[in-house]
Amino acid sequence: MSNPTNDYRRSLGPWDAALIVVGGIIGGGIFLNPGIAAQRTGSGLALLLAWIGAGLLTLIGALCYAELGARRPQAGGTYVYLREAFGPLAGFLFGWTMLLVIYSGSTAAVATIFASYTVAAFALPASAALPLTVGALVFVALINLFGLRLGAQVQNLFALLKLLAVAVLVGCGLYLAGAHAPAALAVDPARTGVGFMGAALPVLFAYSGFTYLNNLAGEIDAPQRNLPRALLIGMLVVIGAYALVNLAYLAVLGHDGLAASTAPAAQVMDRMFGPLGARLMAVGIAISTLGFCNITLVAGARVLQVMGADGLFFGAVARLHPRYHTPNVALAALSGWAIVLALSGSYGALLDYATFGDWLACAVGVATLFWYRRHDRGEVRFRVPGYPLLPLLFVAAIGAVVVATMRDNPRNAGIGVLIMLAGVPVYYLWRWMAARTIR
Repeated sequence: MSNPTNDYRRSLGPWDAALIVVGGIIGGGIFLNPGIAAQRTGSGLALLLAWIGAGLLTLIGALCYAELGARRPQAGGTYVYLREAFGPLAGFLFGWTMLLVIYSGSTAAVATIFASYTVAAFALPASAALPLTVGALVFVALINLFGLRLGAQVQNLFALLKLLAVAVLVGCGLYLAGAHAPAALAVDPARTGVGFMGAALPVLFAYSGFTYLNNLAGEIDAPQRNLPRALLIGMLVVIGAYALVNLAYLAVLGHDGLAASTAPAAQVMDRMFGPLGARLMAVGIAISTLGFCNITLVAGARVLQVMGADGLFFGAVARLHPRYHTPNVALAALSGWAIVLALSGSYGALLDYATFGDWLACAVGVATLFWYRRHDRGEVRFRVPGYPLLPLLFVAAIGAVVVATMRDNPRNAGIGVLIMLAGVPVYYLWRWMAARTIR
């Protein structure tokens, strides 16, 4: 019998892989929430440095994941690295939290953002929001049931459209600012250094998602070459896009205006084109969020499929479709749970509980690199530069952000920890039941 984790088709080229990185990071955050970061910095320059600095930190993490992906070019990503380096319990806890809140909760939340902006763009009744949320999740699941090639083509379209929205936003912002753009970065000496660590939290949240490509490593052509290239190119595109968008916001609204704004992208477009501009930006945000949902569901389904193949989840999710070589049962399970969270209205709280867990998983995933360097002597075409300093810097910086999150919001962070720890008895119960079945 063939191993289902080895039956994926390597149909993703370097272009597809790079756009998955872009689409997995750029969701709705850059269009909606830079005002939160502006509230926690003292000047436009500090804000821009926060976005660039967080991008460079994320780039370090992406380079570490590039080596991990080159070492283990198979489906499962972080789950596989934790399972091999720290044992099956560590891998299970990641998969457990991924299923319950990280991937499913973020997908449900972003699908709700898609629905709200679609309602605004087309002047639909508010009652249409929930059906649109569910419809979006069903749509992105359906297009990936018939092979990753079709899903990748749709994802490429989503990614290119969101980059077009970014380009239009930047062009309009800098055009409106004209010669006054440099003044947006003026520094007020009385306010320098205000809340820089606090600004790192919402900024890093906007950069999360670079690990999704590794979940699909089993479907990338020539992964030892193309996966590292895609992560590097994708991250550089995102850092440049985020820096330019924030510069446009600052140029048009100013630092204080941005801090007071809840929808800076819509404000910039409204000043350029009036209500039509705001409506066009709503369409752009809707497309961006739909592309994000597509990637999270596809990437998360691969983790569930590998867990099933390892005997740590229901055996049915390990099956790949005999024709399309896609984990359709796992995809349906993850999509179904995301729909349940969307219908229950509890996804927002669950997402808050586990937001820091996503970056914690990234840090622990990078930490496995030290284990691989010591125990895996095989030839690897890509190695992260600056080892061990850069991986240590990433783990330490993300550790500081996680601690700051727990300090600033101990209730939600504590519940997030409890959700993860609840997986421990579930793991041992699952293993006990599996042993009884074998007997």
